[in-house]
Amino acid sequence: MVLPERIARFNRVVTNRVTKPVADKLPGFGVLIHRGRRSGKEFRTPLNIFRSADGFVVALTYGPDTDWVRNVFAAGGAEIITRGRKYRVHDPELVHDETRRPMPPGVRQFLGLVGVTDFLMLKRE
Repeated sequence: MVLPERIARFNRVVTNRVTKPVADKLPGFGVLIHRGRRSGKEFRTPLNIFRSADGFVVALTYGPDTDWVRNVFAAGGAEIITRGRKYRVHDPELVHDETRRPMPPGVRQFLGLVGVTDFLMLKRE
């Protein structure tokens, strides 16, 4: 089970607007800068982003079929701003892992409660 669409709508309208100004500075958060695959418009999506050995990992709490995930795959990459630094990321890869190993331990436990098992891995340039 991933989070329901009504929570996604609430987060787009309320939570994202509140967190966007600080998401690029806080640990465990970041802003993903990506382009619409049809519109070409730039979008800035606040997310929980964690470092991995060669880049970053994002838990797909709404599943792998969200627009921002599709945009990243269509472009072959994006930019991430986290902790005040901007990174170019590339080679997006979907990973299904029921152990949630790519995530930090506390986050792993929370994701287990909501049934998240899909992750987006991004390599840092």
